[in-house]
Amino acid sequence: MTEFTLVMGNKNYSSWSLRPWLALRHAGIEFDEILIPLDDTGTKAEILKHSGSGRLPALKHGDLTVWDSLAISEYAAELRPEVGLWPDDRAARAVARSISSEMHTGFTALRTHMPMNIRSRFPEEGRKPGVKEDIDRITALWRQCRSRFGADGPFLFGRFTNADAMFAPVVSRFRTYAVALGEVERTYADTIWGLDIMKEWAKAAADEPMVIDSSEF
Repeated sequence: MTEFTLVMGNKNYSSWSLRPWLALRHAGIEFDEILIPLDDTGTKAEILKHSGSGRLPALKHGDLTVWDSLAISEYAAELRPEVGLWPDDRAARAVARSISSEMHTGFTALRTHMPMNIRSRFPEEGRKPGVKEDIDRITALWRQCRSRFGADGPFLFGRFTNADAMFAPVVSRFRTYAVALGEVERTYADTIWGLDIMKEWAKAAADEPMVIDSSEF
């Protein structure tokens, strides 16, 4: 048993759980997992046993509980500063935090109409009002970050950072719904999808027995 436990939702559907999971794994922080099936009759009660927010994910570290995916990723960055989960340059770090926060609070149409479903493919679905605008904004951010900050590696800010973890569920969504991408965005998405830790998550998602009908078409 490790000193850390990540309480999270189904790996096939829980975009919020994927983000800190990637950050923690990339930082080399070992943790146990407690998986609470989402959209079940006892889901809320089970979550409240671990987090007063009633939402997932939550990271337990001794008697400390850190909730919210972005807060957990920030905590991972503080625990392992040598890993560099935020860019070293102040301007790059400010932009990385800005786009991470925008991902955290925005893109409602994309979230609503293209829910994360890693093991399925729905190439004709999800094209609802507002979705194209969300996609255009996300891909523009990717191009801008790759152009301005990505010279030293294949990720948004060169090396892998929390910003990449925040956008990893979008990469999954773009695959599920067959979103057409330009060369820069497609190369970046392939880089994220090709990560060993991303493959590990996707394999676990494919093996899960749980099905959430509202995320299936």
